[in-house]
Amino acid sequence: MTSTERPAGPLGSVAVIVPTYNERDNLELIVGRIRASVPAADILVVDVNSPDGTGEIADKLAAGDPQVHVLHREGKAGLGAAYIAGFAWGLDRGYAALVESDADGSHDPADLPAMLAALEDADLVIGSRYVPGGTTVNWPRSREILSRGANIYANVMLGLGVHDATAGYRAYRAQTLRSIGLDEVESQGYCFQIDLTLRTAQEGFTIREVPITFTERARGASKMSRAIVIEALLRVAQWGIASRLGRRRHRAGR
Repeated sequence: MTSTERPAGPLGSVAVIVPTYNERDNLELIVGRIRASVPAADILVVDVNSPDGTGEIADKLAAGDPQVHVLHREGKAGLGAAYIAGFAWGLDRGYAALVESDADGSHDPADLPAMLAALEDADLVIGSRYVPGGTTVNWPRSREILSRGANIYANVMLGLGVHDATAGYRAYRAQTLRSIGLDEVESQGYCFQIDLTLRTAQEGFTIREVPITFTERARGASKMSRAIVIEALLRVAQWGIASRLGRRRHRAGR
């Protein structure tokens, strides 16, 4: 823990950030499930100029529910940029906790109350597939091998001590996000999750993992690509080398 004081105990307002790109078949369902599981939380849909009309669906949902908000972004700068824009939106509005959640239904909103409860005594809570009680459903064996391998690689290179550093279902205290140098983050794909985990650990913040059930999407196409994998391999190697040279990751270049 750093000298930054963290308010322990019950959380205040919560914003669930849901990035979207071509998720028109999933968005309404996942928003409804989040609203049912955490009725007090607000939802921010960050749509990245989806050509399939996802942004218009988000606008309709927001028009009918004051707890649903939409942030439209031009271009397609990647998952990391979408989350950072969502974090900035939430921090500017004074939310006490900000949650990352996929739009494709792979993250079960029923797991969110347990994650937020764990955040009362932590700075970052990761919804983990790889701690006891965590599981994956309908995931191709090749994807699971890639995911587990990426986590082993990240832990060997960075010494994170986290079972699921690539997980995209997570909840941050606002103070954590204010303290880890978001303006310096350049990683974009699933490497973004490793990046923020490392930054959080380097600041001495408390990280907890809560078991979740991860279910492979039933509709739409996965955004995973070879470029995302290569980005993660190269950046983690760079951060690991910097760490071995005695330089803190987010102060030593990216």
